[in-house]
Amino acid sequence: MENQNAYLKPVTLKNILKFAVPTIAMTLFMSFYTMVDGLFVSNLIGTDALSAINLTAPVIQLVTAISTMLATGGSAVIMKKMGQHKTEEAKEDFTFLILVNVIVGLIMCALGYFAMGRIFGGMNLSAAVEQYCVEYLSRYLVFTVPILLMNNFTLYMIASEKAALSLVCSVAGGVLNMILDYVFLAGLHMGIGGAAAATGLGYSVTAVAGLFVFSQKKNLLHFKKPAVRLRVLTGAASNGCSEMATALVTGIVTMMFNWTMLHYVGEDGVAAVTIIMYVLMFASSLYTGYSYGVAPMLSYYYGEQNHDKLKKLVEVSLKVIGGISGVTVAASFLMTKPLVAVFASPENPVYDLAVTGNRICTAALLFIGFNIFASGMFTALSNGVVSAVLAFSRSFVFMLITMIALPLVLGVNGIWLATPAAELMALGLSFFMFLKYRKRYGY
Repeated sequence: MENQNAYLKPVTLKNILKFAVPTIAMTLFMSFYTMVDGLFVSNLIGTDALSAINLTAPVIQLVTAISTMLATGGSAVIMKKMGQHKTEEAKEDFTFLILVNVIVGLIMCALGYFAMGRIFGGMNLSAAVEQYCVEYLSRYLVFTVPILLMNNFTLYMIASEKAALSLVCSVAGGVLNMILDYVFLAGLHMGIGGAAAATGLGYSVTAVAGLFVFSQKKNLLHFKKPAVRLRVLTGAASNGCSEMATALVTGIVTMMFNWTMLHYVGEDGVAAVTIIMYVLMFASSLYTGYSYGVAPMLSYYYGEQNHDKLKKLVEVSLKVIGGISGVTVAASFLMTKPLVAVFASPENPVYDLAVTGNRICTAALLFIGFNIFASGMFTALSNGVVSAVLAFSRSFVFMLITMIALPLVLGVNGIWLATPAAELMALGLSFFMFLKYRKRYGY
């Protein structure tokens, strides 16, 4: 029981990385094969299809928002109980929350099919782009339940000694996705629907593995007869509401970006936004992976009331985040042209838009990591309210302000500058909350 023993070891960078490295690698790889989807679509179908993937993103984020809430919030609740040595109760709650996710997945799948025609029909898109949107989303929704299970099992594997297996599943799913992208698009000419099917099948690897792993009683967490405790569901919902807010608001902000770009530039602008979002997502996955990796440790030490270990863990984490921030900013700025060229040739009007946008948006990487960690830390400490305030302010309030104000003054460059400006404002709020609650939690 390697990870269980690791909770009892001193808090050192080496021991922290045993938790964090697998999740960092996992989120990086997941981001990478999402980018590969875009690569195949843009090169084999065209930038109109790439625009369609971005236009469907808000609906997909809405579908998965509740699962994200239950996965992150539920993990915090369950690992806190493990720290309190309420192991049997934790297993019952775990099974209950997984069943809730299955039900939610079926409901959200049905709602997605019902609403997508109206959503895309009201966006004044060209006939080709609208058709791409409907085709992509209709295939993607087939895999709603496996995708929700993947979101949950990824975190629960990390929490129950299976971080390495979680990484293996992510890599296997990513490789399968890339192979199927080539087979479905280049070989079978299935179009953008084939890209959606490849993504869904790739995600399903972790879902299938999780069902097998958590059916075995030898694991730290495993399925058993669930106990329906509504307070557990409400606790998971409140703890994870910041992550749900982030997913929901990310969808809203994506729509704002798309509408603004359609107004200023047209569908080429939406394609450029898609490329930059891939780059930001790939860099941000470092911070997300690290936060996911240390979250069970934060929850465990909080449940154990071990303030010394909690303080040390937070201190080391801030240094790690700072180091990652410097590296990602330098890499993103230096590699802007090669990264953009993978998706659009220099002759394509999308290319110049994306190069300029990425160079401006790169500044956001100085702040994103600290904001992601702050929100994740308060979720792990079972303070979902503060976490939600941080996530909602960062992802919606500040983005809304900057998205409205800056384009009016700076035009298209104001759209690109909106993200760094919003992240800087969020950093100030994160710092305030960090200081305000320092004595309460003893970090």
